Amino acid sequence: MGFKTDAEALVLGALVAGPRHGYGIVKSLREGSSGLFNMNEGQLYPLLQKMQERGWIKGEWEMSDSGPARKTYVLLEEGQKELANRREQWKRFSSAVGGLLLIDEQTGKAEVSHG
Repeated sequence: MGFKTDAEALVLGALVAGPRHGYGIVKSLREGSSGLFNMNEGQLYPLLQKMQERGWIKGEWEMSDSGPARKTYVLLEEGQKELANRREQWKRFSSAVGGLLLIDEQTGKAEVSHG
């Protein structure tokens, strides 16, 4: 499990809400993470190309009356399956890490969140 930076999962997650162009994906990641994930276009477009080759997403040119055409990306069925897989991996990983890092020093037991 490589969660140091799982940019593919983040992009798949950004596309769940619907088709987005590159800037929309970057904006969604930035806003959805309160600025923690700030991917630039130089990082994003090669990743999108790789994800298209894997059949997870599809890029389609969208014509615009107000400017040049731009490519919009949509999540495909294989991408939805991959996202579901990554979500399950993340749940197991975060549970395991939480079990280790959230141990109360006094009791030796996992802290319970009351939020």
